[in-house]
Amino acid sequence: MKLPDFKLERYFAKYEFNAPHLLCCSDCESFTIKEILSLEGESAFERFQNQWLGYTEAPGNPELRQTIADIYTQVSAENVLVTSGAEEAIFLFMNAALEKKDHIIVQYPCYQSLIEVASSIGCEVTRWEMQEKDNWELDLDFLSGSLRPNTRAIIINAPHNPTGYTPSVEKWNVLIELARSRNIVLFSDEVYRFLEYNAADRLPAACDLYENAVSLGVMSKTYGLAGLRIGWIATRNGEIYRRMASFKDYTSICNSAPSEFLSLIALKHRDKLACRNLDIIQENLLLLDQFFTRYSDKFLWQKPKAGPIAFPSIRWEASVEDFCLDLVQKKGVLLLPSNYYDFGQRNFRIGFGRKNLPQCLDKLDQYMQENKE
Repeated sequence: MKLPDFKLERYFAKYEFNAPHLLCCSDCESFTIKEILSLEGESAFERFQNQWLGYTEAPGNPELRQTIADIYTQVSAENVLVTSGAEEAIFLFMNAALEKKDHIIVQYPCYQSLIEVASSIGCEVTRWEMQEKDNWELDLDFLSGSLRPNTRAIIINAPHNPTGYTPSVEKWNVLIELARSRNIVLFSDEVYRFLEYNAADRLPAACDLYENAVSLGVMSKTYGLAGLRIGWIATRNGEIYRRMASFKDYTSICNSAPSEFLSLIALKHRDKLACRNLDIIQENLLLLDQFFTRYSDKFLWQKPKAGPIAFPSIRWEASVEDFCLDLVQKKGVLLLPSNYYDFGQRNFRIGFGRKNLPQCLDKLDQYMQENKE
């Protein structure tokens, strides 16, 4: 297996820890270890200090798996596999569920590994492209027309990175029934679930609706705990689960004991963590609405429905990468240009899940004022 450079990650490797004003982060405001332990009082501090640092159970800590299962309605702890972040889960799924010459359909733009890992295996990949002019709505007619006899999986991400789009429940159900009618596996990236601005827009987890769905979750996004490097999949497809668990023996084998301990506490209080981050997002969205209204002649802004990121575009004739690089050089503000998603030269990802957005936005405003032409 040979994989190309991960463009987005190489971009962040260059700028993320050098640029002072990160305005494209895909995660939410984080917490300290002390803040997480404080959720359960002094006993948690003592238990953490006495945490055994030997090997952990390969599928994940049993209590953590049960706590994750409690997020869903139709899965048990035995249906949950804990991984090293979402990235390992994606890698495991692609290698366990797909074979050379299998066909997959991937919602696009997307996180690069959702395409590249399958391509490296020798799969045929159809990009199910979303359009800004259509408010990023999914085209189910395109999906239906793209199915082939060898279509093995549909890869979906909702709420979506980078647009913040989430489909209606009606559209979601049609998609699932389409997969079920052909016995196609649905890999559902749900890492931003519970960050819907309107709770009525929250979709049921794919693994709860469809026996051949694999739902992906992670501590990094909704809960702001990227440093724990804990993710998971939940699926009722026993064969895919078995294959993924077996393939994990060649990757991380098992997870970090301290990370599983802290994740368990965090998920027991997941509503509190998600609500804190959703409050930050809502406050920041008000500022973004005001900013993009002031510069409506410069940017096309479509307010997302969920999550801490959006995908606006520039209205002037130039390369969006040139704009982003000039901005980071002159003001230290980091945006993510769309060419790092292989999605043209007009859009950029903006992130607003962190408390420092007002300071970052002020620097961007300064740049726009200084470059009015």
